[in-house]
Amino acid sequence: MKTATHPISRRRSILIHGLGIALRRFPAFLWTYIFSLALAFLCSINLKLRLSAILDHSLASERLSNGFDLSTIAETFLHLSEAPGGTATTSSGSLSVLLFFILYFILVPGTLFCYLTHTRARLGTLVRRGLFHFWRFVRITIVALIVFGLVLGPLSALEKRWSALIDNRMVGRPAFLLTLVGACFVLLVASLLRLYFDLVEVYTVQLGTMLLPNGKPDRRIRRTFRPAFRTLRTNFFRAWFTFLLLFVLGVAAMFFSARMVVHMLAQPRVWPMFLVAQAGLFLMLFTRFWQRGAEVSLVQQNPIPPHPALEEPSTSISRPAGLPTVLPPPPHAEPEPVLTPDPIPNPEPAPPPLEQPDPGVFHHDPQRPQT
Repeated sequence: MKTATHPISRRRSILIHGLGIALRRFPAFLWTYIFSLALAFLCSINLKLRLSAILDHSLASERLSNGFDLSTIAETFLHLSEAPGGTATTSSGSLSVLLFFILYFILVPGTLFCYLTHTRARLGTLVRRGLFHFWRFVRITIVALIVFGLVLGPLSALEKRWSALIDNRMVGRPAFLLTLVGACFVLLVASLLRLYFDLVEVYTVQLGTMLLPNGKPDRRIRRTFRPAFRTLRTNFFRAWFTFLLLFVLGVAAMFFSARMVVHMLAQPRVWPMFLVAQAGLFLMLFTRFWQRGAEVSLVQQNPIPPHPALEEPSTSISRPAGLPTVLPPPPHAEPEPVLTPDPIPNPEPAPPPLEQPDPGVFHHDPQRPQT
């Protein structure tokens, strides 16, 4: 298994590095956009059939084909439940929401895995790793919904009371600005919570690439809450500023594309409006993946430490009572040779030990005859 992260020695911009991560794993974004477009197309078939049943035989539909009449649109949606298939509205909406969450719980962890481990973003890899982290992301979403309800519920109630107080005491632009301040405060708190749980999801995927002492991947999402809080606390301003900046860029792209679509409603052709609207959705979705890349860059600079048992393995071995303790040999001691008997004895007898031979035997100089 590949190592998910490694400590970064230098502090770098998570905005620029996050963009590089998102561009290098661009197929992950493309697959998400394709599946989202297909899901929107499937969920709009029922709506198209019901609108056709109302407008195909009505002279009032001319106000929509030759122009854009807001009152006609509003009246059409009021009578939408009277069209055939109107009873299936709730079931169709529930099915679309269910499919969206299934798509989210599969593609998002697969994308984060490719971002963290530098793996190629193939569809098989996205689906396989997404299914591996599926139930962990379900648990994180449940915890996030509980925290959002506990925090944003009282804040929303206070914001409503603030708006009512402003409406009773002043009017005009000052009242609008003060009401906008209250709404922006709630939105900022919601963005901060969203950033925190995004970091929890990234740490969960990183933790899934680490093995426990028993050889199994770590599935404990509770181990990610504290590192995510510590990373957000130590990198508060740059993390939150990057998140808000990319959020504003995505909203701005969607706003300008929607404005262009509204100005193109009176045209007889539909495909230019479709392309402009999809361009805005494309850019807004990409800024979300850019946010994910920035969060992955932040986690790579502040990785979660491995399990303590994997850092320094213990040298002490617990032995049952009554057994002798065998001390390990010193680290640089040479092993003692072990003498093993020869399985096949030598058939010849061993030669007897002899003393050194007489040097005169081998070095005898014969005497020469005297002349």
